[in-house]
Amino acid sequence: MFESSTPSLRSHLVIRMVDAARTAAQCQAEMLVSIGELFRARLAEFGECEDYAVDTYAAVAAEVAATLRCSLAMGSSHLRYALAMQERLPQVGRVFEGGGIDYDTFKRIVFRTDLIVDDGRLASADEHLALATPRWGTLSRGKLDKAIDKAVAKADPDAVRRRAEDSGRDRYVEICETDAGVCEIRGRAFDAVGRALDKRLDELAATVCDQDPRTKDQRRTDALQPLADRADRLACRCGLDACPMAGMKPPRTGIVIHVVAEQATLEGSGDAPGYTFDADSLIPAELLRELAAVAKQVPVIPPVDAVPESSYVPSKALADFVRCRDLTCRAPGCDKPATSCELDHTVPYADGGATHASNIKCLCVTHHLLKTFCGWQDLQLPDGTIVWTLPGGQVYVTTPGSALLFPGLSAPTGVLSAAQGRGIGKPGTAAGLAERMAKMPRRSRTRRQNRDAAIAEERRLNQQSRLAAREKIRKIIGPHAGEDRADEDPPPF
Repeated sequence: MFESSTPSLRSHLVIRMVDAARTAAQCQAEMLVSIGELFRARLAEFGECEDYAVDTYAAVAAEVAATLRCSLAMGSSHLRYALAMQERLPQVGRVFEGGGIDYDTFKRIVFRTDLIVDDGRLASADEHLALATPRWGTLSRGKLDKAIDKAVAKADPDAVRRRAEDSGRDRYVEICETDAGVCEIRGRAFDAVGRALDKRLDELAATVCDQDPRTKDQRRTDALQPLADRADRLACRCGLDACPMAGMKPPRTGIVIHVVAEQATLEGSGDAPGYTFDADSLIPAELLRELAAVAKQVPVIPPVDAVPESSYVPSKALADFVRCRDLTCRAPGCDKPATSCELDHTVPYADGGATHASNIKCLCVTHHLLKTFCGWQDLQLPDGTIVWTLPGGQVYVTTPGSALLFPGLSAPTGVLSAAQGRGIGKPGTAAGLAERMAKMPRRSRTRRQNRDAAIAEERRLNQQSRLAAREKIRKIIGPHAGEDRADEDPPPF
């Protein structure tokens, strides 16, 4: 049994919810304001650096990601919205700062106004949206997008984001982790492509004998493997020595998926899950043993008390160990898989740093450049722990990804002298960092040029679609009808 709350209590709880939602929006807006101010401060220190491989935008996005312990992509996203709040949509930004709209609504407005390039038209849309959006809190996402699009269309018809059904430009395939060791695949493709894929999966699913224990749906799913391997058959799982398909297994290919696992699990005496680099996910022991039966196994031996290697490039054994120990990029917040990372000497090899597990770690390309040219300093401990000091003085500590999953890989690998591998980089002055950044590799096209080109192309396609729709309507209602409205958009028939 329960007693219903009094009306006054319910009213108080509703007010608390509203206040909490407004406060949350204000805090998120304040976060973006701080990010924008950080960007301006870095611009004042180092300049625009637009043609650098890691420009000021990327450097600040990485600093944001480290501070908020999020991915580089998320850090870049926060910076993008911070700049839009200051430069493109200041009036909507003030509504956001006051808690009148939430972060999700603000992000949708930024995205759907991205194609407006004329300052006057953008200011008009900004003013309209600032007045209207606080009243749109009850709209669904779809209706909210349509309401924003109406404001954009009024300001600039060619800047409206076209819907998926308007063209095939939003084709995609997405692979998402779900349960342990299983993923979900979804996407959009042209009809002909989908039909061909459906037929090919049926064909591959039919290349096993009648005693295969899997259902048709399971075989169609498993057929994605030989499809990816460019094989012409699905391996049969009947387990019979006399299987008519036994001599017709799919050929080996050059596609490799790296998995880290305990030997005890593979032998059946342990139940620890395995880890797959590219998907950043765990594989249950039962599935791991099934996969191991057809996989190449390479032992990873921790190089405890091993002497430093003489060459700059680590041996395969050392490289394999470092990647299995680290699992991901070792910069704070970064989750790029170790197999996609570069191996970095914490103390540079040219400065006497050792090619040794206690002085080598995985860094993605962006964080490697930040460490080399942008004043990110790091100290590496014998167990693989990294102590980072960023240009602003913030200190972050990252531990190897294997510390929790495979603690044996995170055991200390030997103490090196400061000159060989534990000394932290020299603190950089603003002048020194600017001089170092001047040596940064250059990009062929700046971030602004790429963005302007993408916007121009989407606007061109939008205009082409709009004019085609207008011509179609003219053919329906007559060649001379509506000539006095030639510069207006057609009604939404």
